[in-house]
Amino acid sequence: MSNGTPNNSFNFDLLESSRIYHINDIKKICIDYRLRFLDSKYFKGDIPVEALSKVKALEKEHDLKIKGFKIIAPSKLFKLEDKDDPLLFAPIGNGYHYLIHQWGNDLHPLRKIIMWPFKGMVNLTILVLLLSFLVTLLIPDGLFSKSNSTTEFWIINFFMFKCIASVVIFYGFALGKNFNPAIWNSKYFNS
Repeated sequence: MSNGTPNNSFNFDLLESSRIYHINDIKKICIDYRLRFLDSKYFKGDIPVEALSKVKALEKEHDLKIKGFKIIAPSKLFKLEDKDDPLLFAPIGNGYHYLIHQWGNDLHPLRKIIMWPFKGMVNLTILVLLLSFLVTLLIPDGLFSKSNSTTEFWIINFFMFKCIASVVIFYGFALGKNFNPAIWNSKYFNS
């Protein structure tokens, strides 16, 4: 047992090397896709029969009782039952985990793109700057003065940035949101 996580004594010759993940790889996946990696006891969704049969087959093939299951899934699946789809892992020691089964498409590239702003403050600031620039471009010429000037554009852009940033900050504080690196393995509701 390391760090309170039981290790399973798999026969490494029988494991598929493409299904073995180090904790750093799992952390990167969770941060990129805004997912959590927690013990299966916190999981509130249904584990499909196919995953359970893979667990039984692994136990029979390796002649052991697998323990310490971990699941990668969206935060809401650790609180409420929903339709999103997780990945089931078993620890094998030294920070490595074996992917037993994946159902659904939580690792879809579109999810990675949508969750990009939540990776950190720099990403969120870049998104807010980009949005404020695009909104400023949508404002009709001559709305605030008779002449169109570069200075006027950048002043309006600055005010748009402040407006959008204040909405983002309010949303973040009001809903108790945090960035992906802080929540990827947190078992707490308000992370």
